[in-house]
Amino acid sequence: MKRTLIILSLWCCLCSPGQADSLAISTSTPSPTVSSSAFAITSVSASTTSVDISTAAFPAERIIHGIHLTASAAGSKKYRQKLDTMFAETMINTVVVDMKEEEGQVYVPGVKAAERCKAYERAVPDLEPWLADLKKRGIYTVARIVVFKDNRMPRYDKSMAVHNAQGELWFDRHKITWLDPFNHEGWRYNILVALQAAKLGFDEVQFDYIRFPTDGDLKVMRFSQPRSKASEALAGFLREAAQVLHPLGVKISIDVFGLTTSVNSGMGIGQHLSSMAAQVDYVCPMTYPSHYAKGEYGIPNPNDQPYRTLHFAMRDALKALGPEGAHKLRPYLQDFSLKGRGIRYRAKEVRAQMQAAADLGVPSWTLWNANCHYTFEAIKTPIVAQNLSVFTTGQTASAPSLPDGKHP
Repeated sequence: MKRTLIILSLWCCLCSPGQADSLAISTSTPSPTVSSSAFAITSVSASTTSVDISTAAFPAERIIHGIHLTASAAGSKKYRQKLDTMFAETMINTVVVDMKEEEGQVYVPGVKAAERCKAYERAVPDLEPWLADLKKRGIYTVARIVVFKDNRMPRYDKSMAVHNAQGELWFDRHKITWLDPFNHEGWRYNILVALQAAKLGFDEVQFDYIRFPTDGDLKVMRFSQPRSKASEALAGFLREAAQVLHPLGVKISIDVFGLTTSVNSGMGIGQHLSSMAAQVDYVCPMTYPSHYAKGEYGIPNPNDQPYRTLHFAMRDALKALGPEGAHKLRPYLQDFSLKGRGIRYRAKEVRAQMQAAADLGVPSWTLWNANCHYTFEAIKTPIVAQNLSVFTTGQTASAPSLPDGKHP
């Protein structure tokens, strides 16, 4: 029986927000487009195309080797001691710090709207001087801001919210409210948070949950504009953010589902990789091998073959972005293990992902771990690209064999 795109699963009960914001979708066998009021799902193209990955190298760009930090970790003196060791003894040169989370918490001081809806929490008391210190030490800083998933502002101002058929607040399966992605006041609220983060010293703002909802009773969702305009809404928000942040010299990046590198339909949530990439400086697909459906890319269990999984994901991303956009690619890599998904992740598995990206001319990445526990052995020494050459894309069902797990 042919496998189609029928698995759309968030790992919310197993993972942290960043891990949860990734799709497990089967795309192994091309099939006709399937449409519904909730999703418009399209299979991966089966056509064979060559991608000249030599154009993907970007020596003029700063190479990012980052780790994600929760606000509580960033504000902890004890954890900062660990950070100092990482900066001194590993290749880590970047921190991505939560400044607005999916429950709506805002950790950036000075945003009046966040204070009014009781979203502000003082998790990093010395944020501004700490950022200044990191800058002096050559550490690149990124403020991660969850955009439309927000459990504070929609409850405070219902006019910004996604509603149900009765005009009341709509909730996802975790009883969390969402900002309507079409609502410009919701846009401006998030941009105000981003602007304040920039003023405090962040080099870059990274927008997460820059999408429409994927779980809950999706049939009763009501937006202020037709759902068919989802991609336009996300692009509009990003354009407006760029108008505010770019004049300050602040870069913009976005977190997107890992499978956006291979599925070009927007998946009913508005995330169309190439069109979103056109609005920002960097795109960060969350290509965690544990989050791909079994059989994806012709791999029995993607979790157990991190090199091959990342190789195919980066291959398709480079094809989608094209030579002119290849320098924007900065994937999130897995430095955690999920129970029941297969092998545990240690240094070998983490470095296999780095190697796969490097072999396709993608040197920048960020590691994700929900508890900010990073594998020191994985980040001690740089990755050297091997076999950098033209790679031919094709059907996932006939994927070539790759030397998974044989790299240092």
